[in-house]
Amino acid sequence: MPKPYSSKMPTSSLKTKTISVYLRGKLFEFVSAPDVFSQSKIDKGTQLLIEKMDLTNSDRVLDLGCGIGVIGIVAASIISPNSKVVLTDINRRAINLTKSNLKKNYIKNAEARWGDLYEPIQGDKETFDVIVTNPPVSSGMKTVFQIIEEAPLHLTSQGSLQLVIRRGHNRVYEKLNNVFNTVLEIGKKAGYHVYKSLI
Repeated sequence: MPKPYSSKMPTSSLKTKTISVYLRGKLFEFVSAPDVFSQSKIDKGTQLLIEKMDLTNSDRVLDLGCGIGVIGIVAASIISPNSKVVLTDINRRAINLTKSNLKKNYIKNAEARWGDLYEPIQGDKETFDVIVTNPPVSSGMKTVFQIIEEAPLHLTSQGSLQLVIRRGHNRVYEKLNNVFNTVLEIGKKAGYHVYKSLI
């Protein structure tokens, strides 16, 4: 059964809390609320992906299923101010919180967009050097596989999909190998695996 954070328009009471956390050696603050992913703390999978994600200064990055914006905000702080991060999520509350968190962390080279998976970038002919995601496994493997299958359509010729997975990681690894030419495991901890896949 899909989790509440997978809904488009959460209806629970908006009781916000602030999470302070060091990521990649820097202190960040994130406002969170009920019915968004990992509402009380930054989950271990997200932390591992952030620790291991491979970015260069000039990368244009897509944070797919961004939740409150943690991965994308850290990515934006790593790349050049002249590069850009786009953050997308199906959850309207999550996107509103992401917009607040961009301001809270003084991030100016990023933009949050509401929509399901790649919908917010379809039709814009946008491509990215890196797509990062902690995919919504609770929504089912069909959704996870869709993320993988459609990623090459939105990547540059040298681009990569970088994701973290725990439950069902063997099936995900197999799917990645079916879609991409090269799949590298760039991180592993507490049952989580981070894969970097190249076209």
